[in-house]
Amino acid sequence: MDYIKKIWAYAKPYKKYAYGNVIANVFYALFGSLAFVSLIPMLKVLFDDKKVVSAPPEYTSILELGDYLEGHLNFYLTQQVEAIGEMKVLMYMIAVVVVTFLLKNFFGYLAMWFITFLRNGVLKDIRNALYLKTLDLPISFFSEKKKGDTISRMTSDVQVIQSSFLSILELIVREPLTILFAILIMLTLSAKLTLFVFIFIPVSGFIISRIGKTLKKKSHQVQEEQGFFLSILEETLSGLKIIKGFNAQSIFTNKFKDSTGRYYEYSNNLLNRQNLASPISEVLGIAVIGVLLWFGGSMVLIEKTLDPAAFIAYMGLAYQILTPAKAISKASYGVKKGNAAAERVLEILETPSLIVDAPNAKQKVGFQNKLSIENMSFKYEDEYVLKNFTLHVKKGETVALVGQSGSGKSTIANLVTRFYDVNEGSISIDGDNIIDITQASLRSLMGLVTQDSILFNDSIKENMLVGDPTATDEEILGALKIANAWEFVKDLPETIHTNIGDSGNKLSGGQKQRLSIARAVLKNPPIMILDEATSALDTESERLVQEALENMMKNRTSIVIAHRLSTIQKADNIVVLSKGEIVEQGRHEELLAKNGVYQNLVEMQSLA
Repeated sequence: MDYIKKIWAYAKPYKKYAYGNVIANVFYALFGSLAFVSLIPMLKVLFDDKKVVSAPPEYTSILELGDYLEGHLNFYLTQQVEAIGEMKVLMYMIAVVVVTFLLKNFFGYLAMWFITFLRNGVLKDIRNALYLKTLDLPISFFSEKKKGDTISRMTSDVQVIQSSFLSILELIVREPLTILFAILIMLTLSAKLTLFVFIFIPVSGFIISRIGKTLKKKSHQVQEEQGFFLSILEETLSGLKIIKGFNAQSIFTNKFKDSTGRYYEYSNNLLNRQNLASPISEVLGIAVIGVLLWFGGSMVLIEKTLDPAAFIAYMGLAYQILTPAKAISKASYGVKKGNAAAERVLEILETPSLIVDAPNAKQKVGFQNKLSIENMSFKYEDEYVLKNFTLHVKKGETVALVGQSGSGKSTIANLVTRFYDVNEGSISIDGDNIIDITQASLRSLMGLVTQDSILFNDSIKENMLVGDPTATDEEILGALKIANAWEFVKDLPETIHTNIGDSGNKLSGGQKQRLSIARAVLKNPPIMILDEATSALDTESERLVQEALENMMKNRTSIVIAHRLSTIQKADNIVVLSKGEIVEQGRHEELLAKNGVYQNLVEMQSLA
């Protein structure tokens, strides 16, 4: 019930549709029962089974309500037959039956019309909430999760919620009311006969609940396995070149087949149990009908205590109970299945974000003086990646971070941009701790160019507008020229409107990197962070990209994480890291003169 309440909170904006659905379902259930009652007078006229009653009956007690209503009906039919004849009365009765069934179906359609807006609205809002939460959660959350699992939660799990939890309106309104109205009318027709219905309800309820007990667990297995094979698919698409290049198709094929095999088994178990709902409900219902036919038949034929026309209508009402009873058992299964899906969706929605703005966080506008890192220590898990790290970067300076892989260079970029929070110490800009600055205003001060050029499956222009959504075509053109990117963009079929493919795969590595630089130039931030921006390039591309970087870094504060030492010789300060600690720092010439760690790194690269 806790999951249901949380999911139903998303239905609040659509409550008018919920109310409309409830009202329409009330009328649907009412006219559904009255449709069978309206058959009684028609059957009486058709089979000449009406009793001639010359005076209206008197009401005595609620126990005699059935006889009182039957007497009134016979009195009305007697008057009408005498006044207009049997055929005209029959035509009127047929018209009443047709209109009643029409009204039942009209309100049935109206109820579905309302529930459509409610279902799709909740579906849209949950997906939007999941997407916003995905953007809000820290990068560390997704480094532990499989992407395919997150996609599965946003697609199939939300779809299960839509088809299961949102059927509860039918479960708690339409079907129970249909059963209630039918039973009330059945009681007025024959209280004695109706008691037989209640004997079988607890029995059928017990059997159905036993089948549904393991449904949530099996549903959870199905949804988790779907997330797993979607992750394999996502990894396959991302690493297709490596898979083909290493002839590793069989490894990934086997992984995928194992996953889909498990999914096949779990799905079969789940659906087979789910499919038991309908036949078991129907068998139990037919058993009730059989008893009613036997017992009611004796009341009509032997005891003569029940009118044949009323008995036919009674049987129609009894059979009508079967459909909502089946729907309730199916919906209750659906709720169990939806519980598992809701649990997975709410796990993401309710995960607290560890990187949050402080309650009194301020908007930081502009960069005036310096960026300071004081006695900072940080660990991803158990072992510290950075220890007592201190660095001051003055406005307009270019500071380069160098060192062996794993020395903590890229971690500094992640901490300065506050993708992660420090464990000890602090990072401040112009004396303001970045924890006390809003994340949006902090990141507006920074441009980021990474080793992997992260581009999107869209046009060059749309990729550039990520840097500045308000930029004009002329400003985009200027940024492309500064980044040495215009020289290849101008030759593309549609220049800046050319689609560059998934992850920019229609472009070369150097072209993608220059576009990344152009995007950062367009943003025009005071602080630039370059995380091994040239490490994956060939010599010619590196020359063009390095020239673009130098153009971009003019009159800017830059933190450059460098693998290729040839690219940072002009830096104002080169910081040499080893195992998370600063071992040397100074200008290029000063560090070479020390003949220490930096000198060794330069010699190794020269030898390479």
